[in-house]
Amino acid sequence: MTTIDNGVNVQALLDAREALKGAPEAAQFTWRASSKWQNGVHSTTRVQHFFGLGQEQSHKSEAVFTADHPEVFAAEDNGITPIEYLLVGLASCLTAGVASVAQNRGIQLRSVESTVEGHHDIRGILGADSDVRNGFNDIKVTFTIDADASQEDIEALVAQSQKRSAVFDALTNPTNVSVEVA
Repeated sequence: MTTIDNGVNVQALLDAREALKGAPEAAQFTWRASSKWQNGVHSTTRVQHFFGLGQEQSHKSEAVFTADHPEVFAAEDNGITPIEYLLVGLASCLTAGVASVAQNRGIQLRSVESTVEGHHDIRGILGADSDVRNGFNDIKVTFTIDADASQEDIEALVAQSQKRSAVFDALTNPTNVSVEVA
């Protein structure tokens, strides 16, 4: 029998799922990001610490993200736009999900690529038309997957990844967001 290895420790995920069924308080995580304005519309955001499994946790190293706007917006283009980070999050979450589901279902992947496009009418954020929303009008995700599986099985991988994706859920369902000034 061929051993499937997509680099995902599914057993650890299944063990965690079972353990958290009996300890729902440990499943409550708080993810954090801290952003600092640099100049113009340029900011730097850092991510390292989070809370989970009942205590403070930390990534192995701090991740630093630079956001700005392109020169066509009269900015310096020191990084991608904040709304593009939503696309990054969605693409990476769904792609990781495909790998996890494939590992769990015994499907060997050779390659997985996703392309995410968000259509955005910027008149809303510019205040040029109050009837135009500030965010994306729609988002399209396209997968190209090479795997030892039928087209039907590949489509099922993507469907299950979408079903379990935290980012997909956050983008497609209302999430309470509060903003306050300290």
